[in-house]
Amino acid sequence: MSKREETNKFKLFNDPIYGFIAIPSELIFDLIEHPYFQRLRRIGQLGLSSLVYPGAYHSRFHHALGAMHLTQKAVNVLINKGHKISKSEAEAVQIAILLHDIGHGPFSHALEHSLIKNITHESLSLLIMQHLNKEFNGRLDEAIEIFSNNHKKRFLYQLVSSQLDMDRLDYLRRDAFYTGVVEGAINSERLISMLNISNGELVIDDKGLSSVQKFLISRSLMYWQVYMHKAVLSAENMLVQLLSRAHHVAQKDNDLFAGKELKYFLQNKPGKKEFDTNPDVLNSFTQLDDADILAAMKQWKNHKDLVLSDLSERLLDRKLFQIKFLKKEISEKKQKSLNKEIRSQLNISSEHSKYFLIQGIASNSTYVSDKEEIKILNRDGNIIPLSKASEILPLSVYNHTITRPFVCWPKEIRWID
Repeated sequence: MSKREETNKFKLFNDPIYGFIAIPSELIFDLIEHPYFQRLRRIGQLGLSSLVYPGAYHSRFHHALGAMHLTQKAVNVLINKGHKISKSEAEAVQIAILLHDIGHGPFSHALEHSLIKNITHESLSLLIMQHLNKEFNGRLDEAIEIFSNNHKKRFLYQLVSSQLDMDRLDYLRRDAFYTGVVEGAINSERLISMLNISNGELVIDDKGLSSVQKFLISRSLMYWQVYMHKAVLSAENMLVQLLSRAHHVAQKDNDLFAGKELKYFLQNKPGKKEFDTNPDVLNSFTQLDDADILAAMKQWKNHKDLVLSDLSERLLDRKLFQIKFLKKEISEKKQKSLNKEIRSQLNISSEHSKYFLIQGIASNSTYVSDKEEIKILNRDGNIIPLSKASEILPLSVYNHTITRPFVCWPKEIRWID
């Protein structure tokens, strides 16, 4: 191949958040071009949040590139502060963050346990990285070490996964931008400029304390305004119920409309064992995206199964269930009363009514101090965990898990207290 015919692997992405994002190496270019990574263009970052925030159509592809870009900036900041990071380590940590979400299935978190069982998207990301490593002749070895927290320089792992990692810095700023929720916007550049290393750990210079505080406030606001928004919770739980019913129907109806890959997962719902022992399962998973679910729903709304057709039509037409946050879970008596009303109003059986009464618990931990804390580096060289930093607002505001039981049901059914 002549030089003129060779692919130009120096590319720029024009990102609405950061401006131009440069691809830092040929290996990273080839990973981005790989079909496994290109699939992330068809996986929504925020699941069904676009039903509430019309602009929230950005993809996991967007987010992965943004997180890689921030990691590149973080590495440069640390190098400029005198810390040794080799060229191969810099490339490896960028690959680790680039591929950290490659194991997400359709609609991201919404369907994480609806098509597969007993395996998380993080575990799937690792499996896919290992598969890619074989394809790329071991060139992802160091990235996998970082992703798995087995690298000698632990701060590299902390850039990928910690309470102040580049994943969170990107998704908070990006999600705030696309939803228009300005309260969630953070100053990622300021936070990155305050990064440092002490005793092999990632720390924040004490000048960045107020930026960390703003980060925690923004994260808390984004959880309850976007990620745990009542209508989003309703839609995502309805989608889970829909896939549960589709799984049930697929056991009896081999002609249920679905793409080849989606039909396999509906009929089998494989777990870790199947992914570990059968390469075809992982390959099928990497073909799934949001379009498979949406195309199926458009056909299922005309299916003879009443639950499948009803839930599909409601989701496609945005006829979402009513949702109510509660102080405690509803009583058995209340459940029976609602179920009776649902059966009567919708003219369905007790077997079917369970799909129309959804109970769950929304929870959020903004900051967890009993895990690895964000560490503040004082000017005298001492390291103070964030929970002991005197200048910050009391961490009791963020340092506990907020749980809110909720119940969803069709809007045409009247709630009686």
